[in-house]
Amino acid sequence: MRIFADYHTHTVYSHGKGTIRENVESARKKGLKEIAICDHGPNHIGFGVKNKNFLKMRNEIDKLNKEYKDIKILMGVEANIIGYDGRIDVNEKIIKMIDILLVGFHFGAMPYSFGDIYKMFVLNNLAKISTNFKKKARYLNTKAVINAINKYDIDLITHPGAKVDIDTLELAKAASKGNTALEINASHGQLTLEYLKVAMKEDVKFMINSDAHTPKDVGNVKKGIERAIRANLSVDRIINVKES
Repeated sequence: MRIFADYHTHTVYSHGKGTIRENVESARKKGLKEIAICDHGPNHIGFGVKNKNFLKMRNEIDKLNKEYKDIKILMGVEANIIGYDGRIDVNEKIIKMIDILLVGFHFGAMPYSFGDIYKMFVLNNLAKISTNFKKKARYLNTKAVINAINKYDIDLITHPGAKVDIDTLELAKAASKGNTALEINASHGQLTLEYLKVAMKEDVKFMINSDAHTPKDVGNVKKGIERAIRANLSVDRIINVKES
């Protein structure tokens, strides 16, 4: 089992350490045929891509696609869920500009409303000390991701379960209906082996990505592949993987 594409990498446009070109060149050296540049949405405090830079990134990627004929470079974004109604922090103009849309929970993102601030920060912290709060937070977190899937044409939910607790089975059901993949993230350890086995009960697709924040980590998905193998996940259910 080996990946031919890494659809989740970061650059200096958010909090990565390398340029788009450096990520691409690292991917080429490792034999990848596709790479996606997916920096954080603009509401991520300190790390989000400035709105004015999306067009700059688009132009840079278009030029690199003309320069490199042996690899396909996708422009994406790892959008942040900022509202429990499923709202994310990229507008239609940005969505039309990109090739792939990733969405996930991140505590560094500024929520849309005071109610969303309570649910994201207060409730999820109370969930650590109370079973009742944990059940409520889990339900609302799951509903938020499902709302996002129903509201947008999302390609991938990133590291589900890594930042907030979720109901993996319910998420997998919604992702299957929405033709949205779930990520096996080699950096965060999510989906965990346990959650992966739960998600596999539904007819949902997966991706194994590096979530690289440095060029050298692009394509480094060994831990994710090991998890997929241990779960007996078949290759045909993983979008960016082929048999070795």
